[in-house]
Amino acid sequence: MDVSDQLGRPLHDLRISVTDRCNFRCVYCMPKEVFGPSFAFLPRAELLTFEEITRLARIFAGLGVHKLRITGGEPLVRKNVESLVESLAAIPGIDDLAMTTNGALLTAARAEALKDAGLRRITISLDSLDNQVFQSINDVGFPVEKVLQAVENAAQAGLNPVKINMVVKRGVNDQDILPMAEYFRGTGHILRFIEYMDVGTANGWRLDDVVPAADILARVGAQWPLEPVTPDRPGDVARRFRYRDGEGEIGMISSVSQPFCQYCSRARLSPEGQLYLCLFGQTGYDLRRLLREGATDQKIEDAVRSVWSGRRVRYSEERSQATPRPKVEMFRIGG
Repeated sequence: MDVSDQLGRPLHDLRISVTDRCNFRCVYCMPKEVFGPSFAFLPRAELLTFEEITRLARIFAGLGVHKLRITGGEPLVRKNVESLVESLAAIPGIDDLAMTTNGALLTAARAEALKDAGLRRITISLDSLDNQVFQSINDVGFPVEKVLQAVENAAQAGLNPVKINMVVKRGVNDQDILPMAEYFRGTGHILRFIEYMDVGTANGWRLDDVVPAADILARVGAQWPLEPVTPDRPGDVARRFRYRDGEGEIGMISSVSQPFCQYCSRARLSPEGQLYLCLFGQTGYDLRRLLREGATDQKIEDAVRSVWSGRRVRYSEERSQATPRPKVEMFRIGG
């Protein structure tokens, strides 16, 4: 039976982070100064097993969740993640199974295997087409060309439309807004511009670094006229716009300048089984303990129902009034 929170928001989406590890060190997520060689990531024994993740996902599906997204960290560094995809795809009630990746490990064979396992859609992060800029952002020297090849690998495997996420930071890559739009126009892929967010505490976020979605939209629209697209459903976080000349669409994710808390239907599961109610969450709820202490499905379902039904969080709407506080890092709960 479906469950809603204190503000009437249903639980429809679950983001599942399968690892806190990543092969990039993006400056807005896992800056190298903090996440260096000596950083202590989670030991394998603390990670949820694929069986535990699948069990939880089945319980969430019983509460109304129909959309799952596999995230990280970088989800493709988790071995045999295709087997998890296969298990999740088989859960009754799940009609959308997606993944967000940096594309570094998305070979043609891997893309085919994910598609065959039941993955429906994929989102690939790419913040610039300029190698110098992109490599300074990922901070491991990974080239643009290999990410673009990953996009094509996904498309060839049938994971269409491929979505491309570009996090825009003023003075870093905002000069690449139009080149990115031009490159992906007419390809069938969907470029989504994301405002630089204050996720976690390690990225040195400042409001001055944010390029508002309205500014991005104005830049793109001045070059190629746009018109809004009606969202598929109220909970969609990206506002969609299509090119009037028929060359595809773009998306805007504007959690800083135009928060969408009132529609947020997402819960987030961390690699070690903590349930978070917000991307900017401070406290998680320990579902792994219930799993490993032998709790029944009903007991776990009751716990999730209780946590979600008490949810009032709307961090982005309250950001300007909020007292600074520690927040969970994005690499633990996905973007």
